[in-house]
Amino acid sequence: MQLPQQLIHSLQSVEGFDECSFRAAHDEPAPVSIRFNGKKLDLANEGQMQGILSDGDLAPSHAVPWSSTGYYLQERPVFTLDPAIHGGGYYVQEASSMFLEYLLRQVLGDARGLKVVDLCAAPGGKTSLLASMEQFSLVLANEIIRTRVSILYENVVKWGDPKIFISNNDPSQFKNLPGYFDVMVVDAPCSGSGLFRKDKAALQEWSEANVLHCAERQKRILADALPALREGGILVYSTCSYSSREDEDVLDWLMGHPGLVALDMPVPESWGIVKTESKLGGKGFRFFPGKAEGEGFFIACFRMAEKVGGGLDASRKKPVIHTKASVPEVWLNQDHPVEIILAGEEVYCILTELFSDHHALREVLNIRKSGVKAGAMVRDEFLPDHELVLSNLASPLAPSLQLDKSAALQYLRKQCFQLEAPEKGWYVVKYRQLGLGLVKHLGNRMNNYYPASWRILMS
Repeated sequence: MQLPQQLIHSLQSVEGFDECSFRAAHDEPAPVSIRFNGKKLDLANEGQMQGILSDGDLAPSHAVPWSSTGYYLQERPVFTLDPAIHGGGYYVQEASSMFLEYLLRQVLGDARGLKVVDLCAAPGGKTSLLASMEQFSLVLANEIIRTRVSILYENVVKWGDPKIFISNNDPSQFKNLPGYFDVMVVDAPCSGSGLFRKDKAALQEWSEANVLHCAERQKRILADALPALREGGILVYSTCSYSSREDEDVLDWLMGHPGLVALDMPVPESWGIVKTESKLGGKGFRFFPGKAEGEGFFIACFRMAEKVGGGLDASRKKPVIHTKASVPEVWLNQDHPVEIILAGEEVYCILTELFSDHHALREVLNIRKSGVKAGAMVRDEFLPDHELVLSNLASPLAPSLQLDKSAALQYLRKQCFQLEAPEKGWYVVKYRQLGLGLVKHLGNRMNNYYPASWRILMS
């Protein structure tokens, strides 16, 4: 691989950089890693897990050491043709990015009930990771770019956690939520040099001018969003760039903020992660291919030691009146207390503990998803929705049909197929206990209700 000479030259003074191993690593394929969904899969159930692994051609080689559910694979399968990924059984995520879990567990410890915003969330890898952590009761996935919200929404729905909200806002709009979040994750748009092995377009587009442009944009995003972090809250800043301008220099810029204090933590030497310190004392962690088993990545953590604003001004809130609704018990898991509301014909379920957040966030942000769309009431009939049956709010008692891999792929291609069903009506189709979507048995045929825009197009 012909790496940009300007990049190589700029890295000569960076802590831990070794040109020989760096170049050699870029002539090797990138490692492949996945993170299992422990809320959908019983990771201790050997039978279920062996079926998932064998059907999906998933061959784990060893665990990602800084992740509780991450694994490297021996080779890259065709993920699109594995029904388990469409049912949210796992997420394909670069191993270095999974370090976010280790970092936050070190900082947050046994804290619970925290609110976190993933400010630049698409496609959703870090959002689903945050939702898997017991420290968080609310995960707001914000995506600045409107065209990327659809892929974020799809991945969030498949992951199935009802505590994930989605917004589509510029960071400047978060100043209207002063001190609202306990944790803010800013995986900032960057020049992408850490992804050269996976994304040849990033290699072609890299330039020093783009590095400088990205660094200024990163500072603007941080400056605009920081007022939404509470006193004592945690800021995580990360990039997939090797450039100091986007990494240590941005840490120095953050160190100029009067309220932020850099945080450090121990990291086992065997992981190959390089600890770095900026000129003004910012603490960063660098992932260099050839040293750490993953792609290029940079991450740092700060605590907001001084208050930057008060809480949300409740006096601004207008009373919101919702029409109450209900969902037939057979469709809804009764273990999760929810508020059920009607918006037009559509029925939504929102976790009771997040109902006030549902109101507060909708008042100041462009919320694209809060809670779970359970279905619709049409002429007094409840029609279940795809969101519900993929979520953790779905009842295990709902009428269901189990599919083998071949039938599951037919369903995901939105093809017509025959299934035996005891009677007419709605059914959840499942693959190895993972909900994939809905069908309706009409007696003489089975209608496939998989979302058309999500269907598998490859053979």
